Amino acid sequence: MSGLWKTWMSLWCWGVILFGVVLAGGGLPATDVAVRTLYGILSSTPLPDGFMDAPGMRFSVALMGAVSIGWGVTMLNLLPVIHAAGAPAWRGLTFALATWFVIDGALSAATGFALNNVPNTALAIGYLVPVIASGVLKARV
Repeated sequence: MSGLWKTWMSLWCWGVILFGVVLAGGGLPATDVAVRTLYGILSSTPLPDGFMDAPGMRFSVALMGAVSIGWGVTMLNLLPVIHAAGAPAWRGLTFALATWFVIDGALSAATGFALNNVPNTALAIGYLVPVIASGVLKARV
């Protein structure tokens, strides 16, 4: 992967990291406005005042943020290694993304946040465009 696609993938990773920072911000009342807004947009029902203060909510959101930051940083730093390893590594990474996509999408719908599948789909497409267009999934001969 080189040129445009390499840059695209790096920006995609930074997007995952930035999203993680937004989620991590939900861990504290002083920095949770973006997360509260996001939940309000994605929820199929109006959220009660103080929903962020429910037991475990701040912890869960902050933890999701930390995991997202870690996921983005890991991928950003491993992109050269994955590319050097070739198609099997790209297929493994793509399978990992597909696993997240299916589980997150099903649970989003089951918990009343089906609209979360819109940004999830955009994120998956943002990953798949450079991966498919660059041909990294094809076995090297």
